[in-house]
Amino acid sequence: MTTHEPTDITIIGGGPTGLFAQFYAGMRKVTSRIVDALPDLGGQLTALYPEKWIFDVAGFPKILAKDLVRQLAAQAGQFGAKSYLGERVVGLTQENGHFVLTTERQSFPSRSVVIAGGIGAFSPRRLPQACANPWYGRGVHEIVTDPEEFRGRRIVIIGGGDSAFDWAHQLLDRAASVTLVHRSDRFRAHAATVSEVQAAAAAGRAQLLTFHELADITATDDRLSGIVLKDIKGKTTRSIDADAVLPMLGFVSDLGAISEWGLSIVNDEITVTSTMETGRAGIYAAGDITTYAGKLKLIATGFGEAAIAVNQAVHWIYPDKKVNPGHSSNMEIFGQKDD
Repeated sequence: MTTHEPTDITIIGGGPTGLFAQFYAGMRKVTSRIVDALPDLGGQLTALYPEKWIFDVAGFPKILAKDLVRQLAAQAGQFGAKSYLGERVVGLTQENGHFVLTTERQSFPSRSVVIAGGIGAFSPRRLPQACANPWYGRGVHEIVTDPEEFRGRRIVIIGGGDSAFDWAHQLLDRAASVTLVHRSDRFRAHAATVSEVQAAAAAGRAQLLTFHELADITATDDRLSGIVLKDIKGKTTRSIDADAVLPMLGFVSDLGAISEWGLSIVNDEITVTSTMETGRAGIYAAGDITTYAGKLKLIATGFGEAAIAVNQAVHWIYPDKKVNPGHSSNMEIFGQKDD
């Protein structure tokens, strides 16, 4: 196991709240790192809807989710702090006056911890059919980060929720063909997006197959070339040419090891005080993973909570440093000076 040098703050979660927490740590001139179970920064923004517009982030009339992640990563990265991705936290101990966070492969000593894990560690729900297992990463794609990857390709999307319909809509003008498959005619997606996909299907720009499920995957020269669908009502099958299958079946999430750390947890959410304290000294939390009276689960709220959590952590580690950092426009770290 690789053991890293101690850092002042280890941030669990690389979504918007975690990225802003990393920026704030750098602004306060303390060291930090991000540890995240996902392979890319951005949390749900990257994993679920990178191509969707966000309208309620201060300063941006609208911004694509992927662009917001890019800007946040650039803001956080200006102080040189590192991120460790694909690392699911499995343990926490205290040794010689500091915490030690562990993943399956690495160990991260830290003087304090800020939990910004969103809805917890989450992973895409996999197709239940065994025939799909060998094709993950070879034609079956759990997460879409770059829709251009599918330009000119024959795409089958399986699912009936927001992600399924969002990607069906996003890929209409890129893919050679788009087929959306769902086990019923009841959808869990926003009505407006469902209507857009249904209109595209009626116009011949897409295919919408309800009461169907995956039965098999076919290949040509060891490359995915099609799927076989079973009509669950008529008990018949049909074959469809395909270059890629996108299972959009939702995500499985849980707090994992965090639930064993002696924090105040209610309904898989960490109860925090107004100073983002979790009930265990030196551990703070921010973002969607937290709950308190009047809580709003918004990106904008997470930013403010991240700043509070980091400022409190800085003061806890270094009591001589004030909680209130002052105005960034007067900070030497940005090349400014107080007038």
